[in-house]
Amino acid sequence: MAEERNQTIDFTVDRQNLYLEETFTDLKVASIRRLTPVNSDGSVDKTRKTIFVGETNLMTAAGPLPVQAMIPAKQLQQAIKRFPEAMQAAVEKLADEVQKMRQKEQSQIIAPTGKEQSRIIVPGR
Repeated sequence: MAEERNQTIDFTVDRQNLYLEETFTDLKVASIRRLTPVNSDGSVDKTRKTIFVGETNLMTAAGPLPVQAMIPAKQLQQAIKRFPEAMQAAVEKLADEVQKMRQKEQSQIIAPTGKEQSRIIVPGR
């Protein structure tokens, strides 16, 4: 435990991977971040591509669920147009991951004998 506390965290800024971040929102469902690559002096780095990331929240019984996805676009207008399909793909991927987690959980409940284990833990057994 003491060794874990003594480890240092590297807070060095990666000067070769800097981006200027701008956010565009409709104040309803869509939030689009435009990440423009910049050099360490703040000038635009024309050797790298601008990145667009879409973000939204799905309301669930447990509260809001944040969803985000890369949007393949070169300009903001393209990102706005492609936002719905990017979010739909992200939600489908999220649903697939939840389904896989449920299947994994179910497979862990089955004992090696093939019989379902009780979820009740009895002390001394």
